[in-house]
Amino acid sequence: MLMRAYQRGFTLIELMVGLAIFAFLLAMGAPSFSTWVQNGQIRTATEAVQNGLQLARAEAVRRNMPVRFQLTNTLTSACALSTSGSNWVVSLDSPVGACDAAPTADLAAPTAPRIIQVRASSEGTANAVIASDVSNVVFNGLGRPSSAMSINITNPTGGACAAATGPMRCLRVIVSAGGQIRLCDPRFASTDPQGCPA
Repeated sequence: MLMRAYQRGFTLIELMVGLAIFAFLLAMGAPSFSTWVQNGQIRTATEAVQNGLQLARAEAVRRNMPVRFQLTNTLTSACALSTSGSNWVVSLDSPVGACDAAPTADLAAPTAPRIIQVRASSEGTANAVIASDVSNVVFNGLGRPSSAMSINITNPTGGACAAATGPMRCLRVIVSAGGQIRLCDPRFASTDPQGCPA
């Protein structure tokens, strides 16, 4: 009787039942977790683009001079502007052919492209796909853009967008003609505060 008081733990059967329940719950949650990760990549890419646009606008106002936000196909010396580029560069001059230049602290330097900040697509958003109506926008000293801009961010690896009855929550970043930078969700109606304007 004294021996039984010190015997504690699980039997092999209890351990096997516990592992079976854990495996079942894990299998049930795996598809939802995968969708959540893929949607997270869309959100990360969207917020990065929005932050880049806001940086370009703020720098233009702060310096009282034109500052450019450009989508590029790569960040090497062979870069070109692209409406489907998932890398971006904020600079005072066009970075075409010089996207690998280091950001410079002295923006009064005469050498172009006078880069302020860059972001590579590989930074946490490998599956996010960007499609824009224009490849670049220039903000003037008042924070007004040279043109309106609409950037759609999707994730075909994860599936179709929710607006097309898919699992992905695709997003859009809009730069209005007045300079407002806004993130919106195309699956909502244009009258909804989260929706994109028509």
